[in-house]
Amino acid sequence: MTEFIRLALFAAFGAALQGAPAQAQDYPSRTVRFVVPYPAGSGTDVLSRLLADALIRKWGRTVISENVPGASGNIGALDVWRSPPDGHTMMLAPPGPISTNRFLFKEMHYDATKWVPVSWLTTVPYVLTVRSSFKGDLAELIAQAKTGKITAALPGPGGLAHLSAAHLQALAGVKMVYVPYKGLATAMNDILAGHVDMMFDTLTTSLPLHQQGRVRIIAVASPKRVAVLPDIPTVAESGYPNYRSITWFGLVAPPGTPTSLADRISKGVGEVVHSPQVVERLNTMQMEPVGSSRTKAAAFFAEEGRYWAQIIKDANIAAQ
Repeated sequence: MTEFIRLALFAAFGAALQGAPAQAQDYPSRTVRFVVPYPAGSGTDVLSRLLADALIRKWGRTVISENVPGASGNIGALDVWRSPPDGHTMMLAPPGPISTNRFLFKEMHYDATKWVPVSWLTTVPYVLTVRSSFKGDLAELIAQAKTGKITAALPGPGGLAHLSAAHLQALAGVKMVYVPYKGLATAMNDILAGHVDMMFDTLTTSLPLHQQGRVRIIAVASPKRVAVLPDIPTVAESGYPNYRSITWFGLVAPPGTPTSLADRISKGVGEVVHSPQVVERLNTMQMEPVGSSRTKAAAFFAEEGRYWAQIIKDANIAAQ
């Protein structure tokens, strides 16, 4: 009996060793689902659909992009967290659910430190966008904020737009009136209508509106000016040298996803991100393709978490 058990365990162990590579090699075996934990219409949403379409052609399997919004990305994140770790459900998201929400919310029903990083996909500059009827620069905006008369749209409390505004508020020693929204589209509509004064936003969504004269971009939040707006100064140039805010998009898988499988997915996603067709489309969206390795993604996600954690602590930022 003892010998029988020993042989059975040996056989099971051997099968397990063979099973993991086979799982990776056979991937994907059915529809792959990218969960976007924010409403439709954002840069995250557009990027997810772009990658899904490109991966359909690469993998020969259906890849869908599904919006599961709510709670600053935490509802969609929990959906993915609870999904089987087989690579067929992943989260495509900006920093919040991957790196920063855990420093803002007292109650988290998933552990963001346990995500299995797949790829750091892209980066995109953040910009300070104001209603078109505001004709001043950043200095004049801050001067008005000192009177308590500047309203700032928050398309998702706790998101990078919130952190960017709160960071500037702390550095400038002013108080803004925050106006929360459930998503970017409704927030931007109120900027366009002139109901709200300002919002930090991605260059992806604000640039076309700026070029059409429907909003104004008065400062760039990234460390350097952007080529498409050479005359627009950075926030750092405008008197706040320690200020920087960029957004980025990452792809993560549920805890327990096998390393060999995550490596395989990462390789395929990286190839797609760097393909000429996708690069061309990303360039039109003002997104810089990265398509990193898993190691680089893990290091970057952790670094961004540390950066914003310190700012959140220093500025006493809390999700509303």
